[in-house]
Formats: sequence, structure tokens, C-alpha cells
Amino acid sequence: MLCLLLPLAATVFPGGDSEVGFGEPVSYHLIQTATFHNHSWVHLCSAWLGELQTHRWNSSSDAITFLYPWSRGNFSDKEWMDLERVLGTNFHEVQEFYTCHLMSEYPEHSVDLQMKIGCELHSGKNFVSFLGAIQGYDFLSFQNKTWLPSPNGGRKAQKACKQLNLRQGNTQRVHRLLSDTCPRFTLGLHDAGKAHLQRQVKPEAWLSSGPSLGPGHLLLVCHVSGFYPKPVWVMWMRGEQEQLGTQRGDFLPNADGTWYLRATLDVAAGEAAGLSCRVKHSSLGGQDLVLYWSAPHSSLGLILLAVIVALALLTGLGVWFMKRWTHCEAPCSALPMK
Repeated sequence: MLCLLLPLAATVFPGGDSEVGFGEPVSYHLIQTATFHNHSWVHLCSAWLGELQTHRWNSSSDAITFLYPWSRGNFSDKEWMDLERVLGTNFHEVQEFYTCHLMSEYPEHSVDLQMKIGCELHSGKNFVSFLGAIQGYDFLSFQNKTWLPSPNGGRKAQKACKQLNLRQGNTQRVHRLLSDTCPRFTLGLHDAGKAHLQRQVKPEAWLSSGPSLGPGHLLLVCHVSGFYPKPVWVMWMRGEQEQLGTQRGDFLPNADGTWYLRATLDVAAGEAAGLSCRVKHSSLGGQDLVLYWSAPHSSLGLILLAVIVALALLTGLGVWFMKRWTHCEAPCSALPMK
């Protein structure tokens, strides 16, 4: 199954040697998902530079969408046209491969095939990866010039790897594509998008309360959104003491390429006073963002406040009527009797 991506890799990563020297890891991956459901196929394919999606494939129009102006890297128009053609061919080959070899092994009405190919560059070393999965379970991978079955792949994965390892020509080609040419393309794309990748966007933060985890407890929520790059530090604090009960959620992407994260803390209602949420991010220039928890008025307090305000208004209105009545009575009593 995974050999279906070989022509794709050959087109994406034109040949050539490369020398890499990054201080920070830089990776590039192609991810393809093919879903067979109700006797029809749905294909999704995307390309990622690190954690930033740079390309998207539209299977209905057989066209690549460039998500940023620099996503073309140093490729020519002809190279991108060739890539679109190979992607379309690859999707059809995936369908044929499943129909001929996998349908009897996976007779479910809905089947998901996932394939991932890419490389990571770090400190002069190249780490390559080629992974495949079926129904969300790892099927096989490529490491050190060898196809290896996943423990979850069972007999089918072992048989597939045995057949692939017999094809030494293709095995050497995969190794060369991943270890030599993938880094070259990654370098070109990284250089083209350097200004975008190195931008700094300051986070915005706000506090709220979540569903209570028990009687007499509060769930304090610190929301941090709109920051880039992704690394961020968020912690609930009491003074300068970190609250080890802080729970951080998953990073979620915003539509503009920035990130969102939330941190929660479960506390007794009487212990919320004096707590704060502290945010550290490279865009803040060493000036931490600190938000102090201010407990909202309880509903009983709001009711009492409303009653007090109403009584005050009624009292004031009564005093005003009394003054008006007294002012009216005095002139009237001074009039002569007939």
C-alpha cells in the first residue's frame, strides 16, 4: 500500500544531496487519508511544514491549494503541475489496491487508510519517516532501509513488509528520497516562509468559571488565544507559587494560524481569592501576562443588592411625597375662613 506514495515522493522531492544545520527542528510531512464509505471514496491530502499546514489537495478538482504566497517554495509551475497529476494518479491507485488486496481482509462497510511520509531536520541530522495505518492502527513503517511491520498490523503487515523488503531497488529509492531529497525541499520551503514562521503574535487572555466538579468547588478557567509561535507557558498561581493542580488542555489552531490553549484549576470556593493566571510567551518580551481572579457576585448577593436599591428608591420617593404634602398644607391653612 505504502509504495503507492513513491511516485508522489519522487515528484515532491527532486533529487539532490543536502547538508542541514538547524538549531531548531524543522519537519515536512505529507498526510493522505482515503476513506471508503457507502461504496464511494473520499480523499484528503495535506502538507505540513512543522505544525503549519502549507498545502491542501482538492480531490474533486485534482488541484493543489497553496495556503500561503510562499507555499510554492522554489518549485516551478511545471513541477507543481506534475505533482497535481501524480496526486490524482496516486488516489486512483489507492482505490485499486484496496479493492484488489484489502477488501477481503477488511470487509467493514467503512475503511480508513492513512499514509504519512516526511523528514525532520535537526542539528545536522536527518530523521526520516514513512508510516501507514489502517482503521487508525499502525500498519508498517520504514526505518534504516527496512520495512518494519507494526505490532498491531499482525500477519497482514508482516506479509506486506516481507514483499517490500525483497524489492531492494525500491527500498534504496525510498531511503534516498527521504534522507537526501526531502531535506532539500524542506530547506527551500523553510527559507521561502521564514518571515511568516518567525513572526511573533501576542496572546490575549481572559478568565471564566467552568462547570463545578463538586459541591463547594469552583473550576477556574484561563483562556489564552491568538498567540504565535506555539510554545507558551500558562499556570495558575498564588503569589509566586505555582498551583500544581493546573490542568492544561490541548493546543487548538485558530483560523489565522495562531493557537488557543486553556488552563483549569479546581479549588474550594473559599480558596479562589488571591489566585491568578500567569502567561509567558516569546512575543511578550519577558513581561508576563497576569490576570487576577475576581469571584463574581453570587445570585443571593445580587438579589439582596436589588432589594436594597429598591428600598432606597422607595424611601427616597416617600420622603419626596412628604415634603410636597407639607409644602402644600402650610399655604392652604393660612387662607381666611368664609
